[in-house]
Amino acid sequence: MDVTASVSRLAAAASFLLRMLTGRSLQPSHAGVLLRADDAGLHLVATDGEVVVHLHTPATVHTPGEVVVPRRAVADTLTSLDAADARLTVQGGRLSIRVPGARFALPSLPDATPPPVHLPPAHGTVAGDDLRTAAVPVAGAASREHALPLFTGVRLRAHTTTLSLLATDRFRLAAAAIPWHPTSTPATDAVARETATVRAGVEALVPAAVLARAAQHLSREETIHVHADDDLFALSWDGGSLTTPTLGTGYPDAQMSRLLDISAICTVETDADTLAQAVDRATAFGGPHGRVTLQPIEGALLVHADDPLTGESEQTLKATTDGTHVVRSFQARLLLDALRAFPHHPVRLQFQPDLRATTFTAPLPTTTLNYLVVPLRTPPTT
Repeated sequence: MDVTASVSRLAAAASFLLRMLTGRSLQPSHAGVLLRADDAGLHLVATDGEVVVHLHTPATVHTPGEVVVPRRAVADTLTSLDAADARLTVQGGRLSIRVPGARFALPSLPDATPPPVHLPPAHGTVAGDDLRTAAVPVAGAASREHALPLFTGVRLRAHTTTLSLLATDRFRLAAAAIPWHPTSTPATDAVARETATVRAGVEALVPAAVLARAAQHLSREETIHVHADDDLFALSWDGGSLTTPTLGTGYPDAQMSRLLDISAICTVETDADTLAQAVDRATAFGGPHGRVTLQPIEGALLVHADDPLTGESEQTLKATTDGTHVVRSFQARLLLDALRAFPHHPVRLQFQPDLRATTFTAPLPTTTLNYLVVPLRTPPTT
């Protein structure tokens, strides 16, 4: 293999692999990246045992070929270079990286070839910024307890014009919908229309951490293709793809519908950033469980926390209130996660009866996002 390619493009691709793939695997085969040069340019393929990432970058190919080298060594070497182009050649079982005035040689890993890239069928496209706006906060509501894998995923379901995302850890729930463009062409007969409906209604339960990382780093992509079948989920874009196994079946629809059926007895509108700052300050006074209380009053929202050992905090924020004035306590970290999903926006809080979840919403340009947080039980008075 002998190619010449842009250092900045190669460094960006190698760094992307490090961000997308975890380093927890102990298998040596999962530490490598396959570099393959052909008529289309230079391809980089790597896996951590679950996620497979394929990237493509333009290059001048002098001699086709391939080599597997440690992906962290490649990233560290390329990101440290201050040159426009680099010459990559395989010599004596090593990958030589040459730039003006310097040469680096990386050992090959002949037994660490990643699996071939297999993309499931494509079903539609979304905009990168829309996916980030929805996927990052929704994935944050998923559980991190791997003993309950169902709750560590984000359910993606495509409809005719929207892609819905939903995740819960049983104490909070986030649901979003973004514009969706199916890949199927308009049907002309009943059978074709039924097939197109099935294709547009694809459903997948995707690992939340994987989806969040991908959405965060693909926000500048104008078009992202969504692929799925019974076992695999993938995103592809101009320059690469990411594939991961799904987590099985989705959430029970009836139960999710009941949770999203909001019956508000009190509505509060205030600035999300201002409320997040107040909750953050109150956390230091919330005791071992970080209990923070929200209490709507006339024309304001009271943020309160107290603990016998840490003291007491009381802050009054300007707000618009409507309905029965209630008192609800929450874990501060769950409140902060909900509020940080709506940066630089006014947020609407809808309090429901008893211990039903409080809903956080905001007017976003193209995304519908609802974040639900279950309040804490009121401690018994002594």
